Amino acid sequence: MYKKLSFAIATLLGTGYFPFAPGTAGSLMSIPLAFVFAYFFGFWGIIGAVIATFIIGTIATHEVLKHTKHDPSFVVIDETAGQLLTFAGISERLFADSHPRVVVLYLIGFALFRLFDITKPQPAKWADSKVLNAWGVMLDDIFAGIYAALVLYAIEYFLKL
Repeated sequence: MYKKLSFAIATLLGTGYFPFAPGTAGSLMSIPLAFVFAYFFGFWGIIGAVIATFIIGTIATHEVLKHTKHDPSFVVIDETAGQLLTFAGISERLFADSHPRVVVLYLIGFALFRLFDITKPQPAKWADSKVLNAWGVMLDDIFAGIYAALVLYAIEYFLKL
């Protein structure tokens, strides 16, 4: 039971089994969550969701790693934490109106997170390659989410999207 629950959480209810680019699929599935948390709870709702996802994801990933190699591609709960974090700094803009700029912000945030998650600038690369446990699986995406959040905030601030 615990093993099945851990795999369900770590794969974001099976999203991680998407046949190609499971990390991208996991990030996409996280965008509606960002909208819901931003709409109902604002900045602190997204931060709370990131913290909860990080804790629950780390526990679930720890169990999954007992049965597989380090950071298997089907574990996408880490993408959820990082993608949610991407939108924390602009949470009040994510539901402010129905203007197309909101869609643009989601698309830019998604693209930025995927860019930083794939390229893994330091210290994300360190977390991915040196912290060979559930913490490392989750941390590299948190770092990618921080980078993406900072760039997305700057883009929104300076371009007034």
